[in-house]
Amino acid sequence: MKPEPVSDGLYPARPRPAVGAVVFKDDAVLLVKRGKAPARGMWAIPGGSVRLGETLQAAAEREILEETGVVIRAGTPVLVFDSIQRDDRGDVRFHYVIVDLAAEYISGNPRAADDAADARWVRAEELASLVVNPATLRLLREKYCFGEKESHNDGNS
Repeated sequence: MKPEPVSDGLYPARPRPAVGAVVFKDDAVLLVKRGKAPARGMWAIPGGSVRLGETLQAAAEREILEETGVVIRAGTPVLVFDSIQRDDRGDVRFHYVIVDLAAEYISGNPRAADDAADARWVRAEELASLVVNPATLRLLREKYCFGEKESHNDGNS
């Protein structure tokens, strides 16, 4: 069977596997501001697509290095979820199956590269002032008790 050509993920024939890495250093988490759809302009856990023959850990280590310049050691999965976006007609524009892994910081200073518009260490108190991907917020709050328990904008107190 011939492999599918690599695309930007727009209108895929099937879901695409992707990884992210949750990396902490000095009470801050590594986040990127997405420079491309589907989450352009939102801060999120860095990561990207898994290549054929690549383990989840190897993909996470490569993607974080490519996007941020930070070297990590990827560990075990902490969250698995779908990211599905449809267009106005209901057709699937993007469908990723994302596995976020816990990761250990090894070295490097964040710098935006690849498809990231920005990359930096973010402290818990800064999350409320950024446009953060909802899945990222949930993961950080529920798995790591990082950030406020309730958002000021969700109607809960």
